[in-house]
Amino acid sequence: MMSETNTHITRRKLKTPRAAAIAGILFALLFGTGLVLIRISIPADPMAENAWLDTNSRTVALALNLIPYAGIAFLWFIGVIRDRLEDLEDRLFATVFLGSGLLFLALTFTGAALASGLLNSYVLAPNALLESGVFAYSRAVIYQTINVYAIRMAGVFMISLGTIWLRTGLMQRVWAFVTYTLALVLLVSIGYSLWVTLIFPSWVLAVSVYFLILNFRELRQDALNKI
Repeated sequence: MMSETNTHITRRKLKTPRAAAIAGILFALLFGTGLVLIRISIPADPMAENAWLDTNSRTVALALNLIPYAGIAFLWFIGVIRDRLEDLEDRLFATVFLGSGLLFLALTFTGAALASGLLNSYVLAPNALLESGVFAYSRAVIYQTINVYAIRMAGVFMISLGTIWLRTGLMQRVWAFVTYTLALVLLVSIGYSLWVTLIFPSWVLAVSVYFLILNFRELRQDALNKI
């Protein structure tokens, strides 16, 4: 019985970082790709010409279609991280961690849905949409929703998780300090360049790759212990 229990614990220990790594990598690739496609397709200046609606609308639509899949992967990433914390989970920071992650997803989904609706409306009535001012207003709302509120929630998510790592010792302290630094840049620099938003998926990718390395080390150590 004891042997079976130890085997179960070992397998669970090995699978948890791998699941988090896979989910994080999928999110980073999908969300990062979506952001890049949008950035290169839509002029940063809201007063710029709207010619991109005719030339780049398909690229933008492709980017928006990646968002739901990225969200599913991120939700899985959150769940696996919480599962890894187990009894070490601090209720205060765990609540902020979970709440900010879910708010980031909700705001990102809302912005993507609004953008998709705007593109579909342009196909049906392009002149009416542009002349009525609805397009300009909707674009401003979408910008605020995704690039201001959602990304700032991503920064809070990073800070809360970095604090949890620092308090529990589940990750090396350097990871927590790097996370704090990147989160601060994300929170205060979004108005200077929209490319700053790529910090979040890049951070998730780095953390996920590190989880994957930890998993390989644990597998190797487990194999050595059996010899």
